[in-house]
Amino acid sequence: MEIRIGIVNGARELSFESNDQLATIEAAVAAALAGAQPYLKLEDDKGKSYLVPTASIGFVEIGNDQARRVGFVA
Repeated sequence: MEIRIGIVNGARELSFESNDQLATIEAAVAAALAGAQPYLKLEDDKGKSYLVPTASIGFVEIGNDQARRVGFVA
């Protein structure tokens, strides 16, 4: 899954790919935003952990990995 996290008052966003299932990622984000956790913790497909303070999350975008098309579309 491709994950993008927008940071409040930040010019850039955090973007990485994860091997976790959609339901697992959604549950972690929902728990963090509900105030159950002071931070959101996610792991990418290479084993790195990302900790984002819940108060600084602007948005979270979760999407599927799609192969990039090469060539022209007619």
